[in-house]
Amino acid sequence: MVKSRIPAPRRPLLLGACALLGTSALLVACDAPGTPSAAGDAAHRSVPPSASTGTTGTADGTSSVAARPTPGEDRETGAAPGRTPAPPAPGGGTAPASPYASPSPSAPGSAAPSASPSASRPATTPARPSAPAPASHVLRHTASGGRTVALTFDDGPGPATGQVLDLLAQYGAKATFCEIGGNAQARPAAVRRIVAEGHRLCDHTVDHPQPMHTQPHERQVAEIADAGSMIEHAAGDGTPIAWWRAPGGDFTAENERIGADLGMKSLGWTVDPRDWSRPGVQAIVSNVQHDLRPGGVVLMHDGGGDRSQTVAALKQLLPWLVAQGYAFDFPQS
Repeated sequence: MVKSRIPAPRRPLLLGACALLGTSALLVACDAPGTPSAAGDAAHRSVPPSASTGTTGTADGTSSVAARPTPGEDRETGAAPGRTPAPPAPGGGTAPASPYASPSPSAPGSAAPSASPSASRPATTPARPSAPAPASHVLRHTASGGRTVALTFDDGPGPATGQVLDLLAQYGAKATFCEIGGNAQARPAAVRRIVAEGHRLCDHTVDHPQPMHTQPHERQVAEIADAGSMIEHAAGDGTPIAWWRAPGGDFTAENERIGADLGMKSLGWTVDPRDWSRPGVQAIVSNVQHDLRPGGVVLMHDGGGDRSQTVAALKQLLPWLVAQGYAFDFPQS
């Protein structure tokens, strides 16, 4: 036996040390014969950490392969016990506290911050702006009611305005033209013809700003007031302008009050075939026929681009309206 090789005076010390190391260590230290111990097997099986596989050693001597994070998983490591990571946003990463905040950029694979984004923001971060107060008196009905319809045309006058006027005259129809100030200034003859043939005028701002409600108060005042002056000057001083229409229908209590202070009411609509997007003649016709109800206000365009589809649709809509028993009217005023 190998025990005879160990001097007798050292045996108590060695046995005490082996007791501390455990049975497996004792057998190794004492050069016990036989196969390698379990601890030795584990030590031989452990694999050095690898950057390509993510393999790491564990506390008990066994090896483990760290799972690669997948999109949407939390990449944080070394978190304190009991900490709950922030929930991932759809598509990965931590969701920002509000749509107005952007997550802080970080290097790929870096740990997530220990605090939420809102906790690290300075106290001077502006609060989310509140929604503007909605307008409460937007007109969306004909003046007479009953089986009537109000046709309105936006963004002119333009190259198609004359064709629209010709068609309206053919069917004895009256309409309201919501004009851009600059266009009225550039085409005064078209504006005067509109008035001379018994149609009405509407203010559609100077530059068609969108969204209207985001403009400073002074800019909104100028857009409405200056357009009114330009349209009136083109038509002839003293020509009444009963309405104004916000670009995109972006009416708020603020700009509604501005229009009212200038003597104009806010004009909306009930039927929008989106002819400005040129969806096709038949789509324009079908949308009007499907959505129109007695007393409705139809929105179309005689300016702002190629309006050939609008003119072609109007050639079908005017006789259809007459056949359906509709009378042509102006909006409420």
